[in-house]
This record gives sequence, structure tokens and C-alpha cells, in this order.
Amino acid sequence: MSGFARDMAVNRLERLVDTVEDERLPVPVREVWAVGDVALGLDPVERLDVYITKDILMRDDSDPATASADDADPDSQFRDSHGIAGVGKTVRADWAREFPQYLRANANGHAAPEKCLAAHLLEDDEPIHLEVCNAPFEDNVTQRLRGAQLREDYTQLLDPRGVCLWADGTRSDDAFRKLRDGELALPTLSRALEMLGLDADEATDAARELHAWRDRQDGVTIRGDVV
Repeated sequence: MSGFARDMAVNRLERLVDTVEDERLPVPVREVWAVGDVALGLDPVERLDVYITKDILMRDDSDPATASADDADPDSQFRDSHGIAGVGKTVRADWAREFPQYLRANANGHAAPEKCLAAHLLEDDEPIHLEVCNAPFEDNVTQRLRGAQLREDYTQLLDPRGVCLWADGTRSDDAFRKLRDGELALPTLSRALEMLGLDADEATDAARELHAWRDRQDGVTIRGDVV
């Protein structure tokens, strides 16, 4: 896909939030944000950027009533059936039993929450970039900015121009309306980075580098981090 017409982009965000509201997910989700181009009123939207705040699964909250005796050790069960470790530790066991087709692993063979979320929420060929972190969006914007400056790698930035669509079980109908109507008044990326403390030249370079990185992406891309 080459992009979304504006109405299609907002419709796609609505369907994503519907899934977050209605279906069991691999980990608890606390926030869903739309970021960047879709928040600027552009039409078409070449790539749709979404930020999800999730909880780290400290203790599996799966319903034990849904498990049989054979499911008592989901870690071993899914190691044997899928070659993936960590079910019941990094992702919910009952989710993995209900949606085994969405189970994904990292390079070490452990269930990767961000990849599992992407598999559940997105289609492989959609022009969507998904950011997944345990930190709220606004906190992680500043964390990632500091990290990008230290590494001199501005492709790691989070675009600070975001709108919260859903938080702690509550959908923002007003946010969806403003997205659909293009009513959000947001600055250019370089100006937004200046407002976060970069000088004008650094902000311009950072914006150029991030835009170039985005232009090289195709289909679904995923980035997960822990703060």
C-alpha cells in the first residue's frame, strides 16, 4: 500500500482502537496515540504512525479456569509447539491459546510483546509504523530525545506531535473528530523539536534525518523499548 486517504487513515485508527477495547491482547494496553502526519491534517497520509503504551507483564493475569491440565506450564507448551519461550511470562498465556497465529518471538526466541501486538492489530502490508513502550507517550518523547542526542542518531526520535485516542479504557471521540476534520493546529517537526530544547540547526537536521528514515520504511514497521 502507498498510503491512506485521510478518512481511511482515521477509520483504520478507529478499528485499531476497537480491537484494543474489545479483544484480549498479549499484554495490558494503557494508551493509544496517533502521531505525526495523520495529526497534521495531511491528505493522503503516506504512513500512519501509532504509539501504544503497554504494561510490562510482571504476573500473568490469565484466567486459570480457561486452562486445561495440559496447559499448566504454558512456557513449556509453546516452546514445544511454536519454538517460542516466555508465554505466561512476557505475554499472557490465555491470549496465546486464543490467538496462537499472532505469537511472535524476538531474536532470542522469547515472545516479544511489541511484535505480538503488531501481529494482532495490523496487517503485514499496511504502511503503518508502531511504537510500543511501557512509558506514556509524552514521557518517552523526552527520553528518546535525550537518547538520540547522546547517540547522534535522530532516527530514534519520537515525533512529539501526537494526539491521544484512547487511555485507560476511555476513547476520545473529540480526538477522532478533530483528526477527521483536520482541526489540530500542530507545528512543523523541526519547530516541535525546538520547543523541546533543540537549537534551530540541530532541530532542522534531526527532522530531516527522521523524515529520511521514515521515507525508507515499507509496510508494517515495529519498534519496542522499555524505559
